[in-house]
Amino acid sequence: MIAFLVVAMCVYFVILGRMAFTLLGKGEPVSIGLGIGILVLPILGVWMIVSTLRSGIEHQRMAADVADLGRELDVDDLPRRASGRIERDSADELFTRVKDEWEADPSDWVRTYRIARAYDYAGDRSRAREMMKRASEQYREHKSGKSQV
Repeated sequence: MIAFLVVAMCVYFVILGRMAFTLLGKGEPVSIGLGIGILVLPILGVWMIVSTLRSGIEHQRMAADVADLGRELDVDDLPRRASGRIERDSADELFTRVKDEWEADPSDWVRTYRIARAYDYAGDRSRAREMMKRASEQYREHKSGKSQV
């Protein structure tokens, strides 16, 4: 599905690019302005797709490494709502436990990854994204440090 969406977006970007160059080729000030504006859209779109795919791949690698270490958050036994989301009180208890663990060593990428997941389970998506970015940075540092040793 992801490949299909990426291909569809690429086709859309090509169409936009052709329109932009057609407008630029007319040579009139208004068409040049519109052409430049339209040309910016595919550039931004490609950047967004590439950065999203890179983040997704990195998050999958982090999840696999956490699983290999046996340090995944165990949420299987937590009570859930009819929607499948973890009940708020249970998610808050999980978050408190993981936060204490993270505060003991906030430089550990695994602990930062775990608190990002705990924020997500607790419903705080903005902090979850913020902590996942931090976990990604720590993960990259960890991986680059490993390769230099």
